[in-house]
This record gives sequence, C-alpha cells and structure tokens, in this order.
Amino acid sequence: VQLQASGGGLVQAGGSLRLSCAFSGRDFRTYSVGWFRQGPGKERELVASISKSGGYIYYRDSVKGRFTISRDYAKNTVYLQLNSLKPEDTAVYYCAATGANILSADGSNVRSWGQGTQVTVSS
Repeated sequence: VQLQASGGGLVQAGGSLRLSCAFSGRDFRTYSVGWFRQGPGKERELVASISKSGGYIYYRDSVKGRFTISRDYAKNTVYLQLNSLKPEDTAVYYCAATGANILSADGSNVRSWGQGTQVTVSS
C-alpha cells in the first residue's frame, strides 16, 4: 500500500484547508483509512478515521464540528477538510491505512503511512 498526502500549508486562525491522501497498491475498499497528527513537542494522535464502507467515522473530541473526513472510492482518495483552524491544530498530518475494521488510536495496526504534510495555523 502506498499513500501520498498533500494539501497542507500556512493559514490564519479561522481559515480552512483540505488534505488529500491518494491510495494505491491494493483494493481501497478493503482498507480503513484516517489521519494522525503530531504537533511540536507532542505525541502523535489520531485525528479522524473512516471505515472500509464509510459507515463508521471517528473524530477526536478537539476537532469535532470543525474537521470532516471523507473517502472517494472512484478516486481512491481520502480527504480531511479542516475548518475553523486554531493554532493548536498546527502539526504534521499523516494519512494511514489498515486492513482492520478501524484504525487503532495508537497506530499499532497501521499497515502503511503517508509521508506527512505540514499544517501551520498562525494566530
């Protein structure tokens, strides 16, 4: 499985970005996918995930109502729409994929990681 992330950048607080992660190498429909992030001096954390069918979606509490995860089976791509961004959202964002039903919060069942894309939110 190969994952190619894109879409990061520098944005002011309150702004928006859309991250994309292109999936290749296996059948996209058989993988759950999601996004982790790691801010400066912080541990990696699961931000959002979506199941193989799209029927189960997880968001960490701090991004609920602001971020939206989605997947496009025709394009083999998973998206993360980031709205109402805050300085504390500044981090490197990594897409991830697992053959399990859901991504584990600690990343222990991740099959493949994307290369990371930097999101910087200025105050």
